[in-house]
Amino acid sequence: MISIGIESTAHTFGVGIVDDKGKIYSDVRAVYKAPEGWGLKPAEVAEHHRKACENTFGKALLEAGLKITDIDIISFSQGPGLPPCLSAGLEFAKQVSRVSKIPLVGVNHCIAHIEIGNLLCGCKGPVAVFTSGANTQIISKVEGRHSVLGETQDIGLGNALDKFGRAVGIGFPAGPKIEEIAKGGSYIPLPYTVKGMDLAFAGLVTEAERQAKHKGKKLEDVCYSLQEIAFAMVAEVAERAMAHLDKEELLLTGGVAANSRLQEMLSIMCSERGAKFFACPKKYCGDNGAMIAWTGLLGGNRGEIEIKPRWRVDEF
Repeated sequence: MISIGIESTAHTFGVGIVDDKGKIYSDVRAVYKAPEGWGLKPAEVAEHHRKACENTFGKALLEAGLKITDIDIISFSQGPGLPPCLSAGLEFAKQVSRVSKIPLVGVNHCIAHIEIGNLLCGCKGPVAVFTSGANTQIISKVEGRHSVLGETQDIGLGNALDKFGRAVGIGFPAGPKIEEIAKGGSYIPLPYTVKGMDLAFAGLVTEAERQAKHKGKKLEDVCYSLQEIAFAMVAEVAERAMAHLDKEELLLTGGVAANSRLQEMLSIMCSERGAKFFACPKKYCGDNGAMIAWTGLLGGNRGEIEIKPRWRVDEF
């Protein structure tokens, strides 16, 4: 069975093709480029997706060497995500489904990040650290269902880094730039906020901005400390989840998973526990259609064709 996946939750319109053995035939992406100094404007991103959809879809089929008649299901990102962007993806998916008479399968975007990591890393039921722009969650399957063991109480880690980046003028997306600047930095105290199994990043970002803009601290020192503290918070909650569930595997996935320092810190934690650490390959950390295609093959919503902008993984 072959699935074509359509991803449109945020800045990326992606189309990927995967079969039920896990072979990735193609992965094509059209990424909206935000104006310098700005984040995402959902209506503009949705318009970008509408303009890019047909070309991206055609390129994915061409790259795979397949025709639309070779496709068995059309998987689409049903949520969570930005409503205008989700709507643009669903509109196109419905159009293709109607013309081709291929069934639609709705996929949870967050679960797709985990499942592509499981596929490519060979994990067997890990605790997953899923961290992206809007999301930071510690997730694992409990009695056959995905359970959120801990999560951010305010903003996602990716958005926290972007918010700081905009404040200090290093642009969007800020994560890779902060990672590079931090390599020359030294530690300064910043707020560390873990509440039971949950985290909060807003206070950390506010103080980091204050230190950089009003206290005269070197940008490399603030970037270094921002990363160290935010990532240590994630590592603490992840380790507690592993201990609670007696799990011996940890998977890092999502857009922020590409950060090498975050990978290093989680790897050290796992090594000290005698556990295995896996990081989703960088190519598939960000939003992509292949993860949607693969997760659609594992099971999704059939017949439910509305978008679900606030769809939680523990509601699936």
